[in-house]
Amino acid sequence: MAKTQTRFVCQECGGTSPKYMGKCPKCEAFNSMIEEIVHEEAAAKTRGPVRGLTGRSTPQRLPDISVKGEDRIHVPIGEFARVLGGGIVPGSIVLIGGDPGIGKSTLLLQMTMGMAGSQRVLYVSGEESERQIKMRATRLQSNEGKDAKLPEELFLVTETNLGVILEHVREVKPTLLIVDSIQTTYIPELTSSAGSVTQVRECASQLRELAKTSGISVFLIGHVTKEGIIAGPRVLEHIVDTVLHLEGDRYQAYRLLRSIKNRFGATAEVGVFEMHERGLVEVSNPSEAFLAERMVNAPGSSVAVTMEGTRPLLVEIQGLTSPTNFGNARRTPNGVSFNRLLLIAAVLTRRAGVKLTEQDIFVNVVSGLKIDEPAADLAIAAAIASSMRDTPVRADVVLIGELGLAGELRMPSQMPLRLREAAKLGFKVAIVPTRIRKSEPWPKDIQIVEVRSIHQALDAAMGNPERQKGKKVA
Repeated sequence: MAKTQTRFVCQECGGTSPKYMGKCPKCEAFNSMIEEIVHEEAAAKTRGPVRGLTGRSTPQRLPDISVKGEDRIHVPIGEFARVLGGGIVPGSIVLIGGDPGIGKSTLLLQMTMGMAGSQRVLYVSGEESERQIKMRATRLQSNEGKDAKLPEELFLVTETNLGVILEHVREVKPTLLIVDSIQTTYIPELTSSAGSVTQVRECASQLRELAKTSGISVFLIGHVTKEGIIAGPRVLEHIVDTVLHLEGDRYQAYRLLRSIKNRFGATAEVGVFEMHERGLVEVSNPSEAFLAERMVNAPGSSVAVTMEGTRPLLVEIQGLTSPTNFGNARRTPNGVSFNRLLLIAAVLTRRAGVKLTEQDIFVNVVSGLKIDEPAADLAIAAAIASSMRDTPVRADVVLIGELGLAGELRMPSQMPLRLREAAKLGFKVAIVPTRIRKSEPWPKDIQIVEVRSIHQALDAAMGNPERQKGKKVA
């Protein structure tokens, strides 16, 4: 007779406890412990020696392993291919997360419709019927012309039982499998409900073995929690090869597809899309799009050059100061770290003479982009000081540099790439920290003003050259 036991599993981190706890002792999440009944024999049956489609594994010598035919599969959406590292690797498993309604299913449906002419695709949905998916596909296809036909090699099925899904895979023999979503998929042998830690982990493990043994590329759509992270245990991110996150403000048109983990390409890569009635349209020049509505010569506005993976992006930083009506002044960031804003405000007050103690400070990164790297510190500081002094930053200037606690400026990485992108968009002057090493040449088509301190940078940015001591390079 099977031995049965009860345990409580955290739905955020996967931690277990023999009794119910209102707060998870590992991740400290509240009300995340859910009771599960564990049958040892039933669980053991799901871990048989044979999984996938090709049977048992066989050790091979490294020189004997063939890599012919392992070229990446072409993706018709250029921004998507960039984030993946150049295309889809056969046998890889990719996890895509994002807020509800952000466009995850739409993006994958667009990709599969473009690939179905050369690849056989199986789209498995646990949340929509085949008719609903076809209605969306028809709407997306109707914008390409009246004579456009739906792809013949795209198969749709509504199913949540993983065993039945694997049977469909054996019948259809696709080269690309889409599972929407992993939280709705379940294994009948496990007694826990769909979406639980046990189900999500076991379903992802079996789909991974399917991908590795058969060469089928698998895309999983994952739900996110209220904190914006992919729901389920963190071990789910270790199971897959690539983790992508589709983010953006649902009230704005831009969507950012960010690579968090990628075994076959650069991490922190970003693809930019714009939401239209015909779906997600890739933005080939995001810097130009982000600066399209910029108000020139307005106080409190500056331009930063940030690196997203291997791509430099120019974004507008807006700052606003206002006398506070309360005892404690407010600091409200949107798109930058709150602690970073506190640091920049403190340095401006102590080192640059910009009195912000009794000022509410608001900082906004236009277009919904989130900036984590410190290379935007100088642009944020210039936007705040410009608003405080009511003096605009020069319209043709970009500011690049990390701000130190002593008011000094430090050089960020990949500076020549940032400067070339700024020059390509028509900016004439770049205010940057003074170089220590002269080994790497800088572009000649933009004037470079090298400064040492935040004092010199603000004077150069707002047109006060009498206090500027930086060196100009033609």
